[in-house]
Amino acid sequence: MHVTAKADYAVRAVIELASSSQESPRKVDDVAQAQGIPVSFLENILTQLRSSGVVRSQRGPEGGYWLARPAEEVSLAQVIRAVEGPLVGVRGQRPEELEYSGSAESLQKVWIALRSSLRKVLEEVSVADVASGKLPKDVLALTRPEEAWQAR
Repeated sequence: MHVTAKADYAVRAVIELASSSQESPRKVDDVAQAQGIPVSFLENILTQLRSSGVVRSQRGPEGGYWLARPAEEVSLAQVIRAVEGPLVGVRGQRPEELEYSGSAESLQKVWIALRSSLRKVLEEVSVADVASGKLPKDVLALTRPEEAWQAR
């Protein structure tokens, strides 16, 4: 899986916003500086996150951004979908829309399995889990084997 800069920035921004309260929204510049994200890029990302209902915003001198729901209720999958669309796409299509024939006929099932396993991790991990450093046990278990840390 390839995680784009946009998806990475979106997840990091939302995790940063998890520490903000409803009473004191965070300014774009604060979030950008805290996470090392270019301000102009972050403004576009926050607009998409607002359109999808992940964050809320308030204009004016006391304005800024904050999470639309508690961090425990926002999964990483929701954040990524808000800025990138479906988690797994093949040539711009969803796996269930593809058709293969002959020796490649079962390839569609591989793409669907990939989406299923990716979705399991990203739906299970909430913004609060990452912000607190307390990831679900079964997600941590996936990081324990030495091969998980080896690039291939």
